[in-house]
Amino acid sequence: MALRTFVDSLGREWTAFDVVPRDSERRQRERRAAGEVESFEERRDADRRMTIGSQSTLTSQAADGWLCFERGIDRRRLSPIPSDWEQVTDQQLDAYCSRAKPVHRLFASPDQFAERRR
Repeated sequence: MALRTFVDSLGREWTAFDVVPRDSERRQRERRAAGEVESFEERRDADRRMTIGSQSTLTSQAADGWLCFERGIDRRRLSPIPSDWEQVTDQQLDAYCSRAKPVHRLFASPDQFAERRR
């Protein structure tokens, strides 16, 4: 994972880094060992995990990863990852950030809220 910090056209500092998901998700693998003794047979008869569709939304939208931009609680995601993002100028990185889609954050620390107001 590469990491860059840059200043956008409004003078705000951003951090950019690439995110590449693992090849397989935890729920797609069978965790039970072959021949394992099942002590609670009635509970282990069937796989009780709920899966809707064959892939998670995240995996299906960005299987090859995405470029993440963060500034305080602001987070954006650009997919696919531009191959030149590690070498481009701050102005080009700002353009990539402008094209990136905002991502909803479930939580943020108080210092991240303070950063957003700047």
